[in-house]
Amino acid sequence: MSDAAQPSAAEVRAAAEAVKAALDRHLEAVERRSGEDDPAVYTAFNELAAAAEKYDELLYVAHDEVTPFEIPSDDSLPAYTGPEEPNALSVLIRRDYAVVEPQRLLSQAQRVADLDPDADTGNGTQGSGPGSSVHAALGVLFGEYEPDEIASRHKEFGLEEGDSTLWVMATDEPAEPGEWLNAPFEQADPQRVVCRFDVSAVFDDDSDEDDDGVVVIESADDADDVLDIGEDDLEPLDKDR
Repeated sequence: MSDAAQPSAAEVRAAAEAVKAALDRHLEAVERRSGEDDPAVYTAFNELAAAAEKYDELLYVAHDEVTPFEIPSDDSLPAYTGPEEPNALSVLIRRDYAVVEPQRLLSQAQRVADLDPDADTGNGTQGSGPGSSVHAALGVLFGEYEPDEIASRHKEFGLEEGDSTLWVMATDEPAEPGEWLNAPFEQADPQRVVCRFDVSAVFDDDSDEDDDGVVVIESADDADDVLDIGEDDLEPLDKDR
């Protein structure tokens, strides 16, 4: 970084003062907390983390020095704000795959199509040669098999598993038939997640995993070591897991 871009001594001092003020606000919020999930404590914590991170960065750039504080990443779910006794649930899931053996995928799709010449390719075209493209082959296989069966047999289809996550979200009441089909992820509110289950290769051996590498999050407040996903990344679970 050039000298012109170096923060001034006043900027570094101001960042240090901001950390002190954020510390005071955090302590005050903790002392006045109304319960385990007090949103004021949550807000004060995030403000303190942001102030400390900015100070640490300016201190390093200006003086080539660091603080002894580790700034936690915000990869946890927010505090649960849904009903204590949910009357309805939505189950949302995302599974990622890599197509590692395209020819195997094409062959499997062609086999399905040979057994059913009128099979839907999944792209609106009936019987359009599923063995000719990965796009058409995926349409055939996901139209023929349930997502859970594909997950258990992914190697047969030339796929390699990536990360996966499942959210159980509390809702006020069951949706009317067809109500959310055109926009299935609009109401994926992380603050209504009752529990969450994640699978990823990034988890260390010393994390709270079971034998299959699944990190089980029993509540939103336990989600300190799980992946952060957006509502656009989720898709409905088609059958019970």
